Amino acid sequence: MALLENLALVFVAGLITALATGLGALPFFFFEGISDRRNVILWGLSSGIMLSASLFGLVEEGLAEGTPLELAIGIAAGVALVVIAHDVLMDVEIDPRQYEEADFKKLVLILGILTVHSFPEGVAIGVSFADLGLEGGTELLGLTIPVLAVFMTVAISIHNIPEGTAISIPLRSMDVANWKLVWWAVFSSLPQPIGAVLAFGFVRYAREFLPYGFGFAAGAMIYLVLTEFIPEALAIGERLPYGGKVRLAAGIGIGVLVMLPLTAV
Repeated sequence: MALLENLALVFVAGLITALATGLGALPFFFFEGISDRRNVILWGLSSGIMLSASLFGLVEEGLAEGTPLELAIGIAAGVALVVIAHDVLMDVEIDPRQYEEADFKKLVLILGILTVHSFPEGVAIGVSFADLGLEGGTELLGLTIPVLAVFMTVAISIHNIPEGTAISIPLRSMDVANWKLVWWAVFSSLPQPIGAVLAFGFVRYAREFLPYGFGFAAGAMIYLVLTEFIPEALAIGERLPYGGKVRLAAGIGIGVLVMLPLTAV
């Protein structure tokens, strides 16, 4: 029973981060769109949060659990997964307006593409819960929850809000209904609770792989920030003063500052 309770808690944590993505679509209920300036800042905010969570959370914990070599191998594996997944899936052209009419094959491709971005974040949540119920955590609902798990759940939830906004922008331009924007934003992060449960189950009962797990999640997320989030922000800010770099840097700085109270715990 304890195992099922633990798995349920980890799943709920992953589900919370997925639902947070839907919050990113809420501004479209009140505004027609989001300016490039604010969009660049949002991407910077998301990047700063994820870099903080990866470096000060996952990497630091990975070094505490294992050797630098084990962590490095995990990081390399995380990067490799994202690179391979992009090579396999990202050439597929998906028209969001055709989601509802998509056949099974197209739905599989859509889910695969979304998993490239969401699954590593779910893995990060799962490995952060590895010490669930053990000493050294914080008491919540009668369970001892690792501080790192709280840190990662909060970080990824905050990160997912601007990501939901970014997902909604192209859909909104195609006249997708507002309530559907919320649905597709949440749908894009549904692999997170699944990845969280799988990762937790693996590292909890094969703890010798825990440093690799921390490295895997950190490598995948850092790589996504450097190759997806920041380039996307620079592309959006291309027509802004200084190419949007000032606003991007400001967003990254704000993201790091937002996470500082949790990194100090």
